[in-house]
Amino acid sequence: MNKGRGSGLLLHITSLPGKYGCGTLGREAAAFSDFLAASGQSYWQVLPLAPVCPHWHFSPYSSPSAMAGNELLIDPEKMHSQGWLSAEQLCESADGQNSDFVDLAGTAQRKASLLAKAAGSFAGRRSPDEKNIFERFCFEQRHWLDDYSLFRALADHFNTMQWTTWPEEIARRQPAAMDRWRKELAGAIHFRQFEQFVFFRQWLEMKEYANRQGVRIIGDIPFYINFESADAWSHPEIFELHKSSGLPASVAGVPPDYFSPTGQRWGNPLYRWQEGGTLHAPTMDWWTARIGHLLRLVDVLRIDHFRGFDTYWAIPADEPTAVKGHWLPGPGKAFFDHLQKKLGRLPLVAEDLGELTLGVEALRDSLGFPGMKILQFAFDGQNDNPYLPHNFTSSNCLVYTGTHDNNTSNGWFYGQETNPQTKQYVLDYLGVAHRDEFHWQFIRLAMQSIAGLAIFPAQDILGYDGHFRMNTPGQGVGNWSWKLTQGALTPEIGQRLRKLTGLYSRLPVNRALVL
Repeated sequence: MNKGRGSGLLLHITSLPGKYGCGTLGREAAAFSDFLAASGQSYWQVLPLAPVCPHWHFSPYSSPSAMAGNELLIDPEKMHSQGWLSAEQLCESADGQNSDFVDLAGTAQRKASLLAKAAGSFAGRRSPDEKNIFERFCFEQRHWLDDYSLFRALADHFNTMQWTTWPEEIARRQPAAMDRWRKELAGAIHFRQFEQFVFFRQWLEMKEYANRQGVRIIGDIPFYINFESADAWSHPEIFELHKSSGLPASVAGVPPDYFSPTGQRWGNPLYRWQEGGTLHAPTMDWWTARIGHLLRLVDVLRIDHFRGFDTYWAIPADEPTAVKGHWLPGPGKAFFDHLQKKLGRLPLVAEDLGELTLGVEALRDSLGFPGMKILQFAFDGQNDNPYLPHNFTSSNCLVYTGTHDNNTSNGWFYGQETNPQTKQYVLDYLGVAHRDEFHWQFIRLAMQSIAGLAIFPAQDILGYDGHFRMNTPGQGVGNWSWKLTQGALTPEIGQRLRKLTGLYSRLPVNRALVL
């Protein structure tokens, strides 16, 4: 991370306003970029861009692909401008609601129907230029797109993404079966290819617009992937799986702690990191392709669960809890040395939250990656808490009032999760005697810290309470559905944010601040 100072907002694309259910990559995304630029912000942080499913409650951290884009983010109006949708079809897909929450299940159904119509129109009326552009996209992305499109077509055909339950010949990817199903499901495969073609075209247009405004995009990459995914089906060799059943031998999670006496059993398959004392080549090839692919979509990439590269918790797959797991060594610095050799500079941010070992901190520091500081974690009554700004030892970090997994700042401070003693301690630390507009006081605290970059969830600059939080970890339903209402981000809020940004030397002087 460079020595400059900057700030930005955290807002996922689905949380943009709009009349087609969840937010999209259309005019509202451009308007948000305009707001960021006008308010002096240098960064826009989003959540993972991968497809989401009702099976996993639409969590962006649980996806059937590590490479594909989320089709819910596709803007119908841009497809209309391409001539792939009629004005009548556009009207039928709009819900016209300007609400604080979105029905993701209903949006997914409407978007699937709309995309099917657009795909049919594209296939029947595409121009030679469009045909060439589409075919070039499919060719350039074939290293993941072919398998992903076939996987989704097969999952729809068999009505499950649990590929081990499919007929053995296609579950095991026997060549004859692959050829047969590619022919039999050609229409469904083309549909999935079209979805991805449209997503990536719209995403890159949006990113280019934001970059022209001087706004850089911070993306997010989950450490683990789902077993029920195109990646596990097409690359079983990179995971620790039973040879006979093809099922995971051990699964991911974290050990018991103060908050969870049985730990957390996530259930993701574990990577096969080593072979004969060296890094496993197929695993490294897949990871290199994954990181390289995502770095073409964003300017900076936050790696979730960074500690897994140092050590990771392995749980026997037949254990119902995480209690009987054990620590195993991760790939360490050699992993990133390999990436840098293949990809060059790595603009990565380490999600280094939770109880960390000296080994994790040493790995992060040896790589020069900035870590994360969360202000809501700072006030446990201990003056040596590392998240208190006076204990920051380096500017090479990102400070957040909270993340997508936290309550809003006002929800945290005014709510019952923070006791009266802690609230008074927070006020004493802030040097204020009143509790009014706590969110702005908290934002100011982050702004004035030595952290190179300060990031705030959009809910915090709006002063929203806990009703508007994005995610509650451990709660399976009711997450990921918050979105902005049209007009909520007023010029007055932008001006106030810009004033604080300038006061603490975080304005982008030449709009070129990068990590």
